[in-house]
Amino acid sequence: MIGRLLVANRGEIARRVLRTCRDLGIETVAVFSDADADAPHAAEADHAVRLPGAEPAATYLSAAKVVEAALRAGADAVHPGYGFLSENAAFARAVLDAGLTWVGPPPEAVAAMGSKIRAKALMAAAGVPVLPGFTAGPDRSADDLERDVRALIERGPAPVGRRALLVKASAGGGGRGMRVVEPGGDLAAAIESARREAEAAFGDGTVFVEPLLERARHVEVQIMADRHGTVWALGERECSIQRRHQKVIEEAPSPAISPAARVRLCHAAVTAARAVGYVGAGTVEFLVADDTVAFLEMNTRLQVEHPVTECVHGVDLVELQIRVAEGARLPETPPRATGHAVEARLYAEDPGRDWLPQAGVLHLLDVPGVDVRFAPPPPGASRCLRLDSGVANGCEIGVHYDPMLAKVVSYAPDRDEAVRRLAAALAGARIHGLVTNRDLLVRVLRHEAFRAGNTHTGFLAEHDLAAAPSALTGAAVPTGSAGPSPAAPASPPGAGQGPPVLLLSALAAALAQAAANRAAAPVQAGLPAGWRNVVSQPRRTDFAEARVSYLLTRDGLRAEGLPDTSLVSAAPDLVVLETSGVRHRFAVARYDGVTHVDSPLGPVRLTPLPRFPEAAGHTAPGSLLAPMPGTVLRVEVKPAGLVTAGQTVLVLEAMKMEHRIAAPAAGTVSAVNVAPGDRVEAGAVLAVIEESGG
Repeated sequence: MIGRLLVANRGEIARRVLRTCRDLGIETVAVFSDADADAPHAAEADHAVRLPGAEPAATYLSAAKVVEAALRAGADAVHPGYGFLSENAAFARAVLDAGLTWVGPPPEAVAAMGSKIRAKALMAAAGVPVLPGFTAGPDRSADDLERDVRALIERGPAPVGRRALLVKASAGGGGRGMRVVEPGGDLAAAIESARREAEAAFGDGTVFVEPLLERARHVEVQIMADRHGTVWALGERECSIQRRHQKVIEEAPSPAISPAARVRLCHAAVTAARAVGYVGAGTVEFLVADDTVAFLEMNTRLQVEHPVTECVHGVDLVELQIRVAEGARLPETPPRATGHAVEARLYAEDPGRDWLPQAGVLHLLDVPGVDVRFAPPPPGASRCLRLDSGVANGCEIGVHYDPMLAKVVSYAPDRDEAVRRLAAALAGARIHGLVTNRDLLVRVLRHEAFRAGNTHTGFLAEHDLAAAPSALTGAAVPTGSAGPSPAAPASPPGAGQGPPVLLLSALAAALAQAAANRAAAPVQAGLPAGWRNVVSQPRRTDFAEARVSYLLTRDGLRAEGLPDTSLVSAAPDLVVLETSGVRHRFAVARYDGVTHVDSPLGPVRLTPLPRFPEAAGHTAPGSLLAPMPGTVLRVEVKPAGLVTAGQTVLVLEAMKMEHRIAAPAAGTVSAVNVAPGDRVEAGAVLAVIEESGG
């Protein structure tokens, strides 16, 4: 029996494992980097061990440090979570060699499936269908690989010149080390970029190339196996809504898999598991397009999206992992599936700016109606809203780790109800302090094609949802958790230029600020905020997104651009307005440099402008600023060189991803202020482009 378990991970998955251990009466040990010294997972464990440093390579990816931490803390078992060392066979062996229980599959199975190239060969030998693939390891040049790719695909039905290709890391997952090469694209450059990212994320730069199966569904099967020969296939999950090859929305069961196809997929998954002597929880992933079913990879660990399977099958997969590691037998057949579950991943990123990850303080994350956290639905529950989050209010979101903030999961008797409740929960959530993908998630969930189940891996691009108007307000303005665009005008637009939701929210923010000022006034604090006995000039409040101009007299409220709006009540944190006979409540929260207004009409983020602005510091026209803290990987231009609009100037690495910094217009490079290896802060001037005349 396991008595004290170390979780070799951080964030949401660490808290998830800790919750099950508490239920089972197992003591817990957390590990934390210097960047995670105040993280919730470190505070919730019974014991915690510091891993000195902040970068993943020196902390959560250091097998020796993690094993030493387990021994120092007196742990007798290790759970790897997902990501980091969870699919590292050498780490699994080190845990076992130290006399500890490994809550995961045998190292041999991890090794067999850890290399996607080797895994494809094993699956093909076992009779599992696969796509043709091509190795591009350190001993193969990009030119050699491209020659092999062309020779093989040109013998098929679609020559390489007319087919997109996918470059993919052999080790790891999560979208790292993946590049799509369109017909005629630079395959060699994509291979080198994928190699660098894979080496940084997984310590292995081996990549392979295969034809891109376009408009395919990403469908995976959850498996659970014990040491006694029983292998479960716990149905399938649909994971087709993706950005940058990373899943964003997952659901179980798939809305497009027939009973016959389900049997075929589950049989293939069980065959895959038996082929490598699998034990524990794992996932076998497939691409499905029309009649084509192709093995994608096997993840020898728990998946991020495991909650949807837990909901529909009524199981705790972490508990099953632990019991299997203790030697328990599984029942011969898994529990049957009931109902439908949908999960949305809430990321600190800006979809409108090429999914740029965000860093900063998360002031507030409040999702209404949550029933459970880190747990399956209560026994007998037919509906449930679940929240799994690795952060807490006030947490600093840094640049060292994945920017996922939380997973919100809706479970209901059918898909329509599950989707509707999840969309409502996200739309009504209060998320303050960071730009997130919340509005995008709501757009997807409320999109008619998604509601009809017509999804595939290119769904977001096909429907152009990243740059679409807000699903909450219907206006192409910075709303919800999205912040003001860097290209916003220096002076605020006139009140009549904004949509009513934006103007109403800005008015509520102005009235709340006036109420706060009045409450703090030393005299006549009881007067209504902004009240004037004699009509005079209107009060004006400027935000980067809108200008508010209003009068509040004994005759009531008169707001420019909102003729049918009256004030019901105003407090520093809550304003009630009535417009066209309908009352709306606006919750207002102010932080340094930003004001958040939440209402059923939609969340709005506002940037207050100073009444008497100070002279701004001079930034040369054409300056390219660092969008976030990071490390300069490479510089692709030289001073005095010519660039075209959209050309890559340099590449920045942050949050385990490469980010291109491109020239906004054609011109001449007048300055390059950084070199490869330099660490830069957000807002640093990286280079300056002097635009061409005209």
